[in-house]
Amino acid sequence: MLPEKHAEVENAVRAVLRDVLGLSDDRVAAFDDHTPLFGALPELDSMAVAGVLTELEDRLGITIDDDDIDGDTLESFGALVRFAQGKALT
Repeated sequence: MLPEKHAEVENAVRAVLRDVLGLSDDRVAAFDDHTPLFGALPELDSMAVAGVLTELEDRLGITIDDDDIDGDTLESFGALVRFAQGKALT
């Protein structure tokens, strides 16, 4: 897979988190692979998860089935990016 495509997906995930959760650009820019998400970001509650996933589908042109999501998917920023890349780049 091409590195620029990986970067595009990562940037889309950052944009979705910023836009759906109302996070600042600086805060989202500081996220790395190990930044915890669900359970660590008060903005990312169970209701917001649906919004994040729906927006990822729209922006990346992917389909996310309920079976695709487990506790690890939103554990960290890196996990969410890898999930989105797996969906968008296959």
